[in-house]
Amino acid sequence: MIEIKNLKTGYHVSGHEKIVGNDLNAELKKGELTCLIGPNGSGKSTLLRTIASFMPKLDGEILIDGRNLDDFSASELSRLISIVLTDNSSIHNLSVFDVVSMGRMPYTGFWGYLNARDRQIVDDCLEMVGVKHLASHMIDALSDGERQKVMIAKAIAQQTPVILLDEPTAFLYYPNKVAVVLLLRKLAHEMNKTILLSIHDIDIALQIADNIWMIEDDGKLIVGDPAQLCDSGIIARHIVNDNIEFDREGRTFYVKAK
Repeated sequence: MIEIKNLKTGYHVSGHEKIVGNDLNAELKKGELTCLIGPNGSGKSTLLRTIASFMPKLDGEILIDGRNLDDFSASELSRLISIVLTDNSSIHNLSVFDVVSMGRMPYTGFWGYLNARDRQIVDDCLEMVGVKHLASHMIDALSDGERQKVMIAKAIAQQTPVILLDEPTAFLYYPNKVAVVLLLRKLAHEMNKTILLSIHDIDIALQIADNIWMIEDDGKLIVGDPAQLCDSGIIARHIVNDNIEFDREGRTFYVKAK
Protein backbone atom coordinates (compact mmCIF):
# COMPACT_ATOMS: atom_id res chain seq x y z
CA MET A 1 0.00 0.00 0.00
CA ILE A 2 1.12 3.54 -0.76
CA GLU A 3 0.27 6.37 1.60
CA ILE A 4 0.81 10.07 1.11
CA LYS A 5 0.71 12.14 4.28
CA ASN A 6 0.59 15.95 4.38
CA LEU A 7 2.39 15.89 1.04
CA LYS A 8 3.51 19.13 -0.56
CA THR A 9 4.43 18.92 -4.25
CA GLY A 10 6.06 21.42 -6.56
CA TYR A 11 9.51 22.61 -7.57
CA HIS A 12 12.03 25.37 -7.07
CA VAL A 13 12.25 28.35 -9.42
CA SER A 14 15.06 30.90 -8.96
CA GLY A 15 15.52 29.81 -5.39
CA HIS A 16 11.83 30.00 -4.52
CA GLU A 17 9.31 27.23 -3.97
CA LYS A 18 6.56 26.89 -6.54
CA ILE A 19 3.89 24.94 -4.65
CA VAL A 20 1.57 22.87 -6.83
CA GLY A 21 -0.18 20.69 -4.25
CA ASN A 22 -0.29 21.10 -0.49
CA ASP A 23 -1.49 19.01 2.46
CA LEU A 24 -2.33 16.03 0.24
CA ASN A 25 -3.48 12.89 2.07
CA ALA A 26 -4.56 9.63 0.43
CA GLU A 27 -3.70 5.97 0.05
CA LEU A 28 -3.46 3.43 -2.76
CA LYS A 29 -4.26 -0.21 -2.04
CA LYS A 30 -3.13 -3.40 -3.68
CA GLY A 31 -5.57 -4.90 -6.13
CA GLU A 32 -7.27 -1.59 -6.93
CA LEU A 33 -7.36 0.79 -9.89
CA THR A 34 -7.38 4.45 -8.88
CA CYS A 35 -8.00 7.26 -11.37
CA LEU A 36 -6.59 10.73 -10.79
CA ILE A 37 -8.77 13.47 -12.25
CA GLY A 38 -8.76 17.26 -12.17
CA PRO A 39 -8.49 20.38 -14.33
CA ASN A 40 -5.53 21.10 -16.58
CA GLY A 41 -2.68 22.54 -14.55
CA SER A 42 -4.01 21.23 -11.24
CA GLY A 43 -0.86 19.20 -10.55
CA LYS A 44 -1.76 15.66 -11.61
CA SER A 45 1.51 15.05 -13.45
CA THR A 46 3.54 16.62 -10.64
CA LEU A 47 1.87 14.35 -8.09
CA LEU A 48 2.52 11.23 -10.18
CA ARG A 49 6.16 12.18 -10.75
CA THR A 50 6.63 12.86 -7.04
CA ILE A 51 5.20 9.47 -6.02
CA ALA A 52 7.49 7.85 -8.62
CA SER A 53 10.50 9.68 -7.11
CA PHE A 54 11.12 11.51 -10.40
CA MET A 55 10.65 14.80 -8.53
CA PRO A 56 11.55 15.49 -4.90
CA LYS A 57 8.70 16.28 -2.55
CA LEU A 58 8.71 19.67 -0.88
CA ASP A 59 7.31 18.35 2.40
CA GLY A 60 5.33 15.49 3.90
CA GLU A 61 5.71 11.74 3.52
CA ILE A 62 5.30 9.06 0.87
CA LEU A 63 5.19 5.59 2.41
CA ILE A 64 5.27 2.24 0.60
CA ASP A 65 4.17 -0.58 2.88
CA GLY A 66 5.13 1.65 5.79
CA ARG A 67 8.63 2.44 4.49
CA ASN A 68 9.58 5.97 3.50
CA LEU A 69 10.10 6.42 -0.24
CA ASP A 70 13.39 8.24 0.41
CA ASP A 71 14.83 5.08 1.94
CA PHE A 72 14.54 3.03 -1.26
CA SER A 73 17.50 2.73 -3.61
CA ALA A 74 17.11 3.34 -7.34
CA SER A 75 17.52 -0.38 -7.93
CA GLU A 76 14.76 -1.20 -5.45
CA LEU A 77 12.41 1.36 -6.98
CA SER A 78 12.97 -0.05 -10.48
CA ARG A 79 11.49 -3.33 -9.28
CA LEU A 80 8.76 -1.62 -7.31
CA ILE A 81 7.33 1.18 -9.46
CA SER A 82 6.95 1.50 -13.23
CA ILE A 83 5.65 4.69 -14.84
CA VAL A 84 4.17 5.60 -18.21
CA LEU A 85 4.45 9.27 -19.15
CA THR A 86 2.44 11.11 -21.78
CA ASP A 87 5.56 12.32 -23.58
CA ASN A 88 7.49 9.32 -24.94
CA SER A 89 8.98 11.13 -27.94
CA SER A 90 12.56 10.64 -26.74
CA ILE A 91 12.68 6.98 -27.85
CA HIS A 92 13.90 6.49 -31.43
CA ASN A 93 15.43 3.89 -33.75
CA LEU A 94 14.24 0.87 -31.79
CA SER A 95 11.78 -1.84 -32.68
CA VAL A 96 8.60 -2.27 -30.67
CA PHE A 97 9.98 -5.52 -29.23
CA ASP A 98 13.17 -3.74 -28.16
CA VAL A 99 11.24 -0.95 -26.45
CA VAL A 100 9.06 -3.35 -24.46
CA SER A 101 12.10 -5.47 -23.57
CA MET A 102 13.55 -2.38 -21.85
CA GLY A 103 11.02 -3.13 -19.12
CA ARG A 104 13.09 -6.19 -18.26
CA MET A 105 16.23 -4.14 -17.50
CA PRO A 106 15.90 -4.37 -13.69
CA TYR A 107 16.28 -8.14 -14.05
CA THR A 108 18.70 -8.64 -16.95
CA GLY A 109 21.95 -7.35 -15.49
CA PHE A 110 24.54 -4.98 -16.97
CA TRP A 111 24.48 -6.37 -20.53
CA GLY A 112 20.71 -6.51 -20.79
CA TYR A 113 20.67 -10.07 -22.06
CA LEU A 114 17.16 -11.51 -22.48
CA ASN A 115 16.71 -15.16 -21.65
CA ALA A 116 13.83 -17.28 -22.90
CA ARG A 117 11.62 -16.28 -19.98
CA ASP A 118 12.25 -12.57 -20.56
CA ARG A 119 11.34 -12.90 -24.23
CA GLN A 120 8.17 -14.77 -23.35
CA ILE A 121 7.18 -12.02 -20.91
CA VAL A 122 7.73 -9.39 -23.62
CA ASP A 123 5.65 -11.40 -26.10
CA ASP A 124 2.88 -11.83 -23.54
CA CYS A 125 2.80 -8.09 -22.78
CA LEU A 126 2.66 -7.20 -26.48
CA GLU A 127 -0.25 -9.59 -26.87
CA MET A 128 -1.96 -8.23 -23.78
CA VAL A 129 -2.17 -4.66 -25.11
CA GLY A 130 -2.89 -5.68 -28.69
CA VAL A 131 0.33 -4.70 -30.45
CA LYS A 132 2.05 -8.06 -30.95
CA HIS A 133 1.62 -7.69 -34.71
CA LEU A 134 3.81 -4.57 -34.48
CA ALA A 135 6.69 -6.27 -32.66
CA SER A 136 9.15 -5.89 -35.54
CA HIS A 137 8.05 -2.36 -36.50
CA MET A 138 10.18 0.65 -35.63
CA ILE A 139 8.77 2.77 -32.82
CA ASP A 140 9.19 5.93 -34.95
CA ALA A 141 6.76 4.54 -37.55
CA LEU A 142 3.86 4.14 -35.12
CA SER A 143 0.95 6.43 -34.47
CA ASP A 144 0.74 8.27 -31.15
CA GLY A 145 -1.87 5.81 -29.93
CA GLU A 146 0.20 2.79 -30.90
CA ARG A 147 3.27 4.24 -29.21
CA GLN A 148 1.29 4.73 -26.03
CA LYS A 149 0.15 1.10 -26.05
CA VAL A 150 3.78 0.02 -26.47
CA MET A 151 4.81 2.09 -23.44
CA ILE A 152 2.05 0.48 -21.39
CA ALA A 153 3.31 -2.95 -22.48
CA LYS A 154 6.82 -1.91 -21.38
CA ALA A 155 5.51 -0.96 -17.92
CA ILE A 156 3.69 -4.29 -17.59
CA ALA A 157 6.85 -6.15 -18.67
CA GLN A 158 8.71 -4.49 -15.79
CA GLN A 159 6.54 -6.62 -13.46
CA THR A 160 6.35 -4.08 -10.67
CA PRO A 161 3.64 -4.21 -8.00
CA VAL A 162 2.96 -0.50 -8.59
CA ILE A 163 2.18 1.09 -11.98
CA LEU A 164 1.73 4.84 -12.40
CA LEU A 165 0.42 6.24 -15.68
CA ASP A 166 0.13 9.87 -16.78
CA GLU A 167 -2.68 10.20 -19.33
CA PRO A 168 -2.14 6.74 -20.90
CA THR A 169 -5.28 7.11 -23.03
CA ALA A 170 -4.55 10.61 -24.31
CA PHE A 171 -4.01 9.65 -27.96
CA LEU A 172 -6.37 6.71 -28.23
CA TYR A 173 -9.65 6.30 -30.11
CA TYR A 174 -12.55 6.11 -27.63
CA PRO A 175 -13.11 2.32 -27.80
CA ASN A 176 -9.37 1.85 -27.28
CA LYS A 177 -9.43 4.22 -24.29
CA VAL A 178 -12.05 2.03 -22.66
CA ALA A 179 -10.14 -1.15 -23.54
CA VAL A 180 -6.90 0.15 -21.98
CA VAL A 181 -8.56 1.23 -18.72
CA LEU A 182 -10.38 -2.11 -18.51
CA LEU A 183 -7.05 -3.87 -19.06
CA LEU A 184 -5.48 -1.87 -16.23
CA ARG A 185 -8.38 -2.72 -13.92
CA LYS A 186 -7.96 -6.39 -14.82
CA LEU A 187 -4.25 -6.20 -13.99
CA ALA A 188 -5.04 -4.61 -10.64
CA HIS A 189 -7.72 -7.13 -9.71
CA GLU A 190 -6.19 -10.34 -11.06
CA MET A 191 -2.49 -9.63 -10.44
CA ASN A 192 -2.98 -7.67 -7.20
CA LYS A 193 -1.23 -4.59 -8.59
CA THR A 194 -1.53 -1.04 -7.29
CA ILE A 195 -2.38 1.15 -10.28
CA LEU A 196 -2.83 4.92 -10.39
CA LEU A 197 -3.49 6.76 -13.64
CA SER A 198 -4.37 10.32 -14.48
CA ILE A 199 -7.15 10.66 -17.01
CA HIS A 200 -9.29 13.41 -18.54
CA ASP A 201 -12.10 11.04 -19.56
CA ILE A 202 -14.01 11.43 -16.32
CA ASP A 203 -16.97 9.32 -17.43
CA ILE A 204 -14.63 6.37 -18.09
CA ALA A 205 -13.00 6.84 -14.69
CA LEU A 206 -16.35 6.97 -12.89
CA GLN A 207 -17.57 3.77 -14.54
CA ILE A 208 -14.40 1.67 -14.32
CA ALA A 209 -12.18 2.83 -11.43
CA ASP A 210 -12.30 1.38 -7.94
CA ASN A 211 -11.35 4.73 -6.44
CA ILE A 212 -11.02 8.34 -7.52
CA TRP A 213 -8.48 10.96 -6.52
CA MET A 214 -9.86 14.35 -7.55
CA ILE A 215 -7.72 17.49 -7.46
CA GLU A 216 -9.87 20.61 -7.18
CA ASP A 217 -9.08 24.03 -8.58
CA ASP A 218 -7.63 25.13 -5.23
CA GLY A 219 -5.31 22.11 -5.12
CA LYS A 220 -7.32 20.22 -2.50
CA LEU A 221 -7.35 16.44 -2.98
CA ILE A 222 -10.69 14.67 -2.58
CA VAL A 223 -10.66 10.87 -2.30
CA GLY A 224 -13.54 8.41 -2.60
CA ASP A 225 -15.07 5.67 -4.68
CA PRO A 226 -17.06 6.73 -7.79
CA ALA A 227 -20.45 6.19 -6.13
CA GLN A 228 -19.50 8.38 -3.16
CA LEU A 229 -18.28 11.25 -5.31
CA CYS A 230 -21.30 11.07 -7.60
CA ASP A 231 -23.91 10.76 -4.86
CA SER A 232 -22.37 13.56 -2.81
CA GLY A 233 -22.65 15.97 -5.75
CA ILE A 234 -18.91 16.67 -5.81
CA ILE A 235 -18.51 15.55 -9.44
CA ALA A 236 -21.52 17.52 -10.62
CA ARG A 237 -20.38 20.63 -8.75
CA HIS A 238 -17.11 20.72 -10.68
CA ILE A 239 -18.31 19.65 -14.13
CA VAL A 240 -21.90 20.74 -14.67
CA ASN A 241 -22.47 24.15 -16.25
CA ASP A 242 -24.77 25.78 -18.79
CA ASN A 243 -23.46 23.41 -21.47
CA ILE A 244 -23.13 20.13 -19.56
CA GLU A 245 -25.53 17.90 -17.67
CA PHE A 246 -24.60 14.94 -15.47
CA ASP A 247 -26.54 11.69 -15.14
CA ARG A 248 -25.65 10.68 -11.59
CA GLU A 249 -27.06 7.17 -11.86
CA GLY A 250 -25.40 6.39 -15.19
CA ARG A 251 -22.24 8.36 -14.28
CA THR A 252 -22.17 10.00 -17.69
CA PHE A 253 -22.17 13.54 -19.04
CA TYR A 254 -24.40 15.07 -21.71
CA VAL A 255 -23.81 18.17 -23.79
CA LYS A 256 -26.75 20.55 -23.87
CA ALA A 257 -27.05 21.12 -27.59
CA LYS A 258 -30.03 21.78 -29.80
